[in-house]
Amino acid sequence: MQVWVNLGSIETVKDFVSVVAHFHGDAELKSGKYVVDAKSIMGIFSLDLSKKLLLELEEPTKEELEAIDRYIVRD
Repeated sequence: MQVWVNLGSIETVKDFVSVVAHFHGDAELKSGKYVVDAKSIMGIFSLDLSKKLLLELEEPTKEELEAIDRYIVRD
């Protein structure tokens, strides 16, 4: 599953990683040609956080989707 997320501040990144770290499947963030583990705070900080990021989740549960709802960008 793919969703766009916004992680525009240091505090938001910290909170996001603490949530995603408990997910059972893989989670990746993509920005252009760059792909990082969404459970890695250092990886996320290597991306341009001023832009929305593509989050790819492997078989997320309903609870996991609810946990990240506040980061999802809705156009």
